[in-house]
Amino acid sequence: MLLDRRAFVGTSVAASLAGCTTVGRSVRSGCTPLRPVRVDASRIIRTVAGLRPYRASGFVVRRDALGDKALVHNYGHGGAGITLSWGSSRLAVDLGLPGHQGPVAVIGSGVMGLTTARLLQEAGFPVAIYTAALPPDTTSAVAGGQVSPFGHFREGEVTPAWRAQFQAAMAYSWMRFQTLVGARYGIRWLPTYDQSRNVSFADKWLDQYHANARLLRRDEHPFPIEDIVRFDTMYVETPRFMAWLTEEVLKAGGTIRMRRFDTLADVATLKETLVFNCTGIGARTLVGDEGLTPVRGQLAVLQPQPDLNYAYTVDAGYMFPRGDGVLLGGTFERGEADPTPQPAAIARILERHRQLSDGLRCAA
Repeated sequence: MLLDRRAFVGTSVAASLAGCTTVGRSVRSGCTPLRPVRVDASRIIRTVAGLRPYRASGFVVRRDALGDKALVHNYGHGGAGITLSWGSSRLAVDLGLPGHQGPVAVIGSGVMGLTTARLLQEAGFPVAIYTAALPPDTTSAVAGGQVSPFGHFREGEVTPAWRAQFQAAMAYSWMRFQTLVGARYGIRWLPTYDQSRNVSFADKWLDQYHANARLLRRDEHPFPIEDIVRFDTMYVETPRFMAWLTEEVLKAGGTIRMRRFDTLADVATLKETLVFNCTGIGARTLVGDEGLTPVRGQLAVLQPQPDLNYAYTVDAGYMFPRGDGVLLGGTFERGEADPTPQPAAIARILERHRQLSDGLRCAA
């Protein structure tokens, strides 16, 4: 299933990695040479772990009353937070603003909080962000940053209304990210190789988000894998993107204040009468959402390798080359709430990628 691609439970590869698509399939002869990743423990510059705010029934965009305030929720995006950020925040802002006048509060400074704040400012509203943590100490800041929706819901547990919400969010995000491609924002297009067992999405509208997709047979690609789908998508260098977003919020007159909210009673003390809840996994405690589950993702980051001009997502893991390092993932550990990298898991990630890199045929 596409939306759980790259999903690992502990260190075992989940069957859901298989989902792929082709759009306008064409036959290409000859193996495309790719530069191998230089995988070695001596090249690790950091290891990271983040807690994805996963909801089997999908992310939440909803407006509630809180005394004399309106509380708009925007959380629960699992592993698709970066991907859906602009679109989900667009939905939340459109839900919250009608009839409102005056300043607005945003709780949380991850990608949902920052994009919500920017959209509010673009609509002409003064914004105060309240947060218990700042980048780089947020899940968004350690995310891999592939613009492709995965790992944020379970088939059979979402409604038609939610699917329409997802479709609208994806469309706006896709458009908005394309306007931000460039080194300043940390966003670029890359060819991506995805391990394939299927040749199309169950939801055909998703095909448009894998540009130039085509199925490659075994003799058309260098990976030690049978079938691969090659497509183009955008990648976000999240530390640079988050720093730019923060700067934009502040330049537009926004404020960021350190504050923790443990209960809705704490939220009710804010002076602003319109509040956006962008607390990610923190919403489980703040609003009592028992459907929100932490899913730990662990990464090894290698020294930058500028000659890497492609990415991959295969059963062995995923590799995203960025200016700040080469990201090797990963894990998809449901229920793990400790955001600490585990040395044994990192070693397994490294070994899987080393074997894959060593197994490349017709390497450049």
